[in-house]
Amino acid sequence: MVGSPDANVTGPTSSRATIPTGRMEFASALDAAEAIRKKHISSFELTQQTFERIDKFNPQLNAFAYQLREDALARAKQADEAQAGGKSLGVLHGVPVHVKESFAVAGHPCTWGIPALKDSRAPSDSEVVTRLRDAGAVLIGATNVPTALGDWQSYNQIYGTTNNPWDVKRTPGGSSGGSASALAAGLGYLSVGSDTAGSIRVPAHFCGVYAHKSTLDLIDMQGQSPGGHHQDPFFSSLLGVGGPLARSAEDLLAALRLLGGPADYSAKAWKWELPAARHESLREFRVGYVLDDPSCPVTPETKAVLEKTIRKLEKAGATLKQGWPAGVKIEELDQNYFFLLAAFLFTIAPPEQQEAERKEAGASGKEPGLASFADWQQQNLRRLGYRAQWQSYFDEVDVFLSPVAFTTAFAHDHSEPMDKRKIATVHGPRDYYDMLSWIAPATLTGCPATIAPVGRGEGGLPIGLQIMGPYWEDATPIIFAKLLAQVLGGFVAPPGYEG
Repeated sequence: MVGSPDANVTGPTSSRATIPTGRMEFASALDAAEAIRKKHISSFELTQQTFERIDKFNPQLNAFAYQLREDALARAKQADEAQAGGKSLGVLHGVPVHVKESFAVAGHPCTWGIPALKDSRAPSDSEVVTRLRDAGAVLIGATNVPTALGDWQSYNQIYGTTNNPWDVKRTPGGSSGGSASALAAGLGYLSVGSDTAGSIRVPAHFCGVYAHKSTLDLIDMQGQSPGGHHQDPFFSSLLGVGGPLARSAEDLLAALRLLGGPADYSAKAWKWELPAARHESLREFRVGYVLDDPSCPVTPETKAVLEKTIRKLEKAGATLKQGWPAGVKIEELDQNYFFLLAAFLFTIAPPEQQEAERKEAGASGKEPGLASFADWQQQNLRRLGYRAQWQSYFDEVDVFLSPVAFTTAFAHDHSEPMDKRKIATVHGPRDYYDMLSWIAPATLTGCPATIAPVGRGEGGLPIGLQIMGPYWEDATPIIFAKLLAQVLGGFVAPPGYEG
C-alpha cells in the first residue's frame, strides 16, 4: 500500500491503478484513506475534488441519482477534526463513497427508478449505509438505476439515462450501472450495489472496474427495498445479494469485511468471520474454467481476451482444468435459475402487474410466476442440489473462471417490450435475455463471484473475467483477482477522464 498521492501504487502484488504524480482521482479507496491518515490530503479537500470532478464529468455520464454535497462536506470536516484529535473513524476514514439508489439513505429518495416513488423519502439508513458510515466513509450520493432494477441498462423516467465512460453511446450496464460508471470515471472511491441477475457483475464488466457478488445472505440487505423501508428480519430472495464495486481487489476485500455479517437480533446468535483465501500465489491455485459454450457463445473478441488470460495463468504456474463440473448440464441449470428468478420477480411485482401476468397466462397456471408452491419447492430443491454439486467441485479446484457476458457494452436500446430487444454482434443479433446465461451458476448456487478487468476488445471496450469461488469463501476469488493483476495489470481509466 502507498500512502502518498505522489507515488505509484501498481506493484507486484497489487490490483490498484497507477496514480499520476500529485493525482488522487483514480486512487483506490484504501490508498485514499492512507493519504488522509498521513495528512497528504484532508478529507475535506478530497471530497471537494470529487465534487469538482462530478461537476466536470457527470453531465455527460449522468451517473448520479442525487448528491449529498452539504452533508458530505460537513462529514468530511468532522473526519478531519477527528483525525486532528488523534481519533480514527475506521478503515474508510474520510473517503468519499456512494451507494446504488436502491439502498435507503435517511431522508432521501429510494425510488428504484419507479415513477410512483419519485417523492419517497427513506425513513432511515439501510444497513449498508450504516456500516459504511460507521467505517468513517463520507457518503457523497446515490447512483442511477433502471426502473425497478430490472435491466442491464440504467435509465428511468425520474433520473434519465446513465452512459458508459468508455463510450457514452453505450450502456454502463445495470442495475448498478451508475456505480460502475462513476467509479470508472474517477467519481468516488467505492460503491455498493445489488445483484440478482448480474446487476453488479455486468456493470463492472462493461465499465472495466472490480466488483464482488457476495455469498448469498452474507451482506444484510435491510433498507434495500422500494421506498427504503426495512423488511422483516431474515428475509432472503434466495438469489439476490449485495456487494462492493471498486477500482481494486483490495478495496473489495476491505469493504466485504465491514459489510458482511448479521444485523439486528440475529447478531446475538452468531458472528461472522471471513475465511482466509485458500492461497496467496497464483501457482498454488487450482483453476477450473469454461470460456465458451454452445448454449451461449461469446463474441470472438471476448473469447480472445479470456484465452490470453488463461495463457498468462498457465505461465504463472496455476493448475488449470477446463470444462464444467462433472454432472453439471448448464442448460438445465439455466432453466432452474430462470424458473426461480421469474417466480421471485412475480412475487415482488406490483399488484396490477401481477394481475396482468395472470390474465396473460390464462387458466393454465403453467407460467413460472404462477406455479404452485409444490412446483416451486421442487425447483428450490434442485437449486440446493446444484449448490452441493458445485461445492463438491470446489474440492477439486479453488476457483472457476468464465465470461461475465457474451459481449462487451452494447449500444443504448430503450425499445419495448424488453424481451424483444436484440444485441448486435459480429455473428448477428442475439436475444437480450442471453445476458442471463453466464451469471446463472453463481447466482443460483449462492456462491461468491468476483469480477476483474482483464483486457479490452474492439473499440477499446473493457472485458471482465468472472471468478466464482466456494460458498462462504469470498476471500478466495477476491485474492485471486488481486493476484491476477500481477500478470495482467489492474484498473485502467477510460480515455478523456484525466484531470
